Amino acid sequence: MIVEVCVDSVEGAEAAQQGGADRVELCAALLEGGLTPSAGTIARAVERLRIGIQVMVRPRGGDFLYSDAEFDVMARDVDAAKQAGAAGVVLGILDRDGVVDAERSWHLIARARPLSVTFHRAFDMARDPFEALETLVDLGVDRILTSGQEASAWDGVDLLRDLVRTAAGRLVIMPGGGIHERNIGRLVDATGAQEVHVTGTRLVESAMTFRNPHCMMGGSLHPPEYEVRATDPERIQELVRLARR
Repeated sequence: MIVEVCVDSVEGAEAAQQGGADRVELCAALLEGGLTPSAGTIARAVERLRIGIQVMVRPRGGDFLYSDAEFDVMARDVDAAKQAGAAGVVLGILDRDGVVDAERSWHLIARARPLSVTFHRAFDMARDPFEALETLVDLGVDRILTSGQEASAWDGVDLLRDLVRTAAGRLVIMPGGGIHERNIGRLVDATGAQEVHVTGTRLVESAMTFRNPHCMMGGSLHPPEYEVRATDPERIQELVRLARR
C-alpha cells in the first residue's frame, strides 16, 4: 500500500514525510484544486525530502481545456520539474467534448520521461471513464488519480472498484478526494486499490499580532487571512496506519 500526500508547501512536504508518507504531490493553491508550485518550492522540496515528489503541472484553475499558450506553459513546467530532480509530474488535458486530449497528453508524457506520470482528476471530468482509462493505458500513463467521478472517493467507490478491476494492473487507479481516517480502511477494502491519495491537514493560526480587519487578499471565496491549513504529521501517520492495517 502506497500512501501519497497532497501538500502545498515545503513544510507540508516535510510533515508528510515525517508522518510516513511514501511520496508527496507538490502543488500550490489547493483552494483551486492544486496548481503548479513555484520553481523555488520544487527546488527546496527536492533538497529536503528523501521520498518521491510528484509535481503538479496545471497552469490555472477551472476546466482542463487549455489554449496554445497554456499548453506551452505546461510543457515548460514539465521541463522545470524534471530539471529540478522531481520523481514525477501530475497532469491532465481534455478536449472540448470531455475526451482525453491524447495528442497533447502524449507530448507532455514523452517530454516528462523517464519521470513517473500521473493523470490527475481531470479524469473525473471526462465524459466516459472507461474510454478515458483505455486511452491513458495506451499513452503509457503510470496512474490515474480519481474520486470515481464523484465529489468524494467514498461517493465514487463503485466506479473506483470497477476501474481497478478494468485496469487489471495495466496502470494504477489511485483513489483521492475526501479520504480521511473514518473511511480510508473501508475504501481500500471496497476498491482493492494499492495506492491512495490523502491530505491530512489541520488549521494553524497565524503568528501575526497586527491584523487589518478591513481588507481581504482572496477573491469572492474570502479564505481566512490569518489561518492556514497545514499538513499534520500525526494525521498522516494515522492515515498510513489505517491504510496498511
